Amino acid sequence: MMASKTLSRCVAASALSLVLASTSVIAAEEPRVADRRLNVVLITADDLRNALGCYGHPLVRTPNIDRLAARGVRFDRAYCQYPLCNPSRTSFLTGLRPDTTGVTDNAARFRTSRPATVTLPQLFRKNGYHVARVGKLFHYGVPGQIGTNGLDDPESWDEVVNPRGRDKDDEDKIVSIKPGTGFGATLSWLAADGEDAEQTDGKGAEAAVRLLEQNRDRPFFLAMGFFRPHTPYVAPKPWFALYPLDKISLVGGSGARRDGVPAPALTVNPPNYGISTLLQQQAIQAYYGSTSFMDAQVGKVVDAVDQLGLSRRTIIVFMSDHGYQLGEHGLWQKMTLFEESARVPLIIAAPGLKGNQRATSRVVELIDLYPTLADLCGLTPPADLDGRSLRPLLEDPDRAWPHGALTQVSRKAKQDPFKGYSVRSERYRYTEWDGGKRGVQLYDHETDPHEGTNLASDSQFARIVADMQRLLQEKLRPVAGADGLKSSP
Repeated sequence: MMASKTLSRCVAASALSLVLASTSVIAAEEPRVADRRLNVVLITADDLRNALGCYGHPLVRTPNIDRLAARGVRFDRAYCQYPLCNPSRTSFLTGLRPDTTGVTDNAARFRTSRPATVTLPQLFRKNGYHVARVGKLFHYGVPGQIGTNGLDDPESWDEVVNPRGRDKDDEDKIVSIKPGTGFGATLSWLAADGEDAEQTDGKGAEAAVRLLEQNRDRPFFLAMGFFRPHTPYVAPKPWFALYPLDKISLVGGSGARRDGVPAPALTVNPPNYGISTLLQQQAIQAYYGSTSFMDAQVGKVVDAVDQLGLSRRTIIVFMSDHGYQLGEHGLWQKMTLFEESARVPLIIAAPGLKGNQRATSRVVELIDLYPTLADLCGLTPPADLDGRSLRPLLEDPDRAWPHGALTQVSRKAKQDPFKGYSVRSERYRYTEWDGGKRGVQLYDHETDPHEGTNLASDSQFARIVADMQRLLQEKLRPVAGADGLKSSP
């Protein structure tokens, strides 16, 4: 009964938030400031796949992210450069591919090999913005480094907040499929006692709101890094109650197939860790619950932008560092080159752009974020960035954009490490392991969106394989223009 009453309060609060948000942009009085440059609020989620209402998920409730998507441009085919936290975050915050930064694990620091790199927030800092971080932007070990600086880059920020909530204190209550092995890389979860505001992400949202209030009268770049839904999937109990186990289906059909898949592509053996159907459903319930909890915290930040009268001069970005597997091909978590791991949610809501309130199916990359924000704010980025500004798509989401997206991983075979590279076009995904010596994959997303049939050895697709090989090589050799922005057709 208590959980039911609490859930009712959560739903009612969410509904009130949506009503207030719908009027706040009009009602709020815009601050009077002499410097009219655009602000940036960059919101990142951790390990979030495209399981969101605005991306068509039939079960997951994310009303706050959905309404942000409704006012900006939703990118339906956005891809990370490396499906692991540190390499991906280093990549999009520097605008450089992992092979350029040299960061391909969760321990390396990019300044070891590239000490003069100017990061995305650092560029804004150099141009007179107040630049602040809350939570996880550069890599943190989760949950071990929550409340610390993690692998942060001090040169990037004027001000930092490292929230720490009761989720750290409640770790002895967490359920894990591998007890005693830690939680950060294991399916683990907790339907927590207490309120949202007690959790690390709840405290982070409150800190972000305070920073918005304190800096509303000057140009700012605020980066809000939420920790959820990264494992352990922790959220207050009412969020779990949104997803009854009997409503959660496991992956079946072509999405569960493993035949025809090269061995390096299969990171989980036996399939699904060999755990029961019930445990799989509980893990998915917890992941969805922590996603909805994180969405509610996103809503607090977006509402504050609106209620402080900042909407007309603030760019809001919502994104994840990479995607996530929830049983596809018997795989879980990340570090794969399948669609669910490489694809990410990306929403850009920038004032006054013609493409707002629309979606684009064009293929883009997270390394495009740096040059895009620099372009929108009139800043000159470094000339060696590997991405290109997405401003043309923000103006016209239907325009041609034949650039593809490259995602990579590393495999540590016995004293013989190698790489996998996967390139995505609007129709196909093509993957090579160790230059093709350890396997090749080709999937036609028009007929096989769950990547169940590997067409790489089918002679009928030889021309497509050749085309995708060329695209892969092009992505490995990006060329910047003199202004640092990638040229567009």
